[in-house]
Amino acid sequence: PRKERGDYDERAFTVGIGGPVGSGKSSLLLGLLGDMPRTAGRVILRGRVVYCAQEAWIQNLTVRDNILFGSPYDEAIYERVLDACALRTDLALLPSGDATEIGERGINLSGGQKARIALGRACYAALQSPYATVLLDDVLAAVDAEVGAHLLSECICGLLTRHKCTTLFVTHQPHHAAVCDHVVRIGHGVIEKQGSPA
Repeated sequence: PRKERGDYDERAFTVGIGGPVGSGKSSLLLGLLGDMPRTAGRVILRGRVVYCAQEAWIQNLTVRDNILFGSPYDEAIYERVLDACALRTDLALLPSGDATEIGERGINLSGGQKARIALGRACYAALQSPYATVLLDDVLAAVDAEVGAHLLSECICGLLTRHKCTTLFVTHQPHHAAVCDHVVRIGHGVIEKQGSPA
């Protein structure tokens, strides 16, 4: 959202993108990123754009290095990301905490743990600059209902909202739409409906 004078709006904005499996939700995000060709229209994304893919991508590095992804370490932001992404319990179980090497040469993590580390990377990148646009591709699919509720309230509608991010998150769970400012429903590759959660 932008104000008439050209500055960014001071308010965060959350868009839920829903629809059945294979309807084109991920393709919409890839089109926004320019990774999938568009046959018509144009996309304008201003500021930092952060993407978290449906398939969590982990490097053979420490947990901390996977989250920082080359960005300078900021303790305050890092600690907020760990809390928002429900990573504290996991770090307590790892032999060296966030200094534990993960990936093929290190400790193998569950799908849910990988997803939360990838989400942590996206959050840490988004918090490096104001008014980031965050694209989240079904990041709640790999976690259980309790952890998913935490990520929705503390990360997507908590940390990212407080930092005034514009967040587009793909989900196939209709009840997640209730927390969004705007909802887009996709079916068979086209937008069927959009508007308020109601």
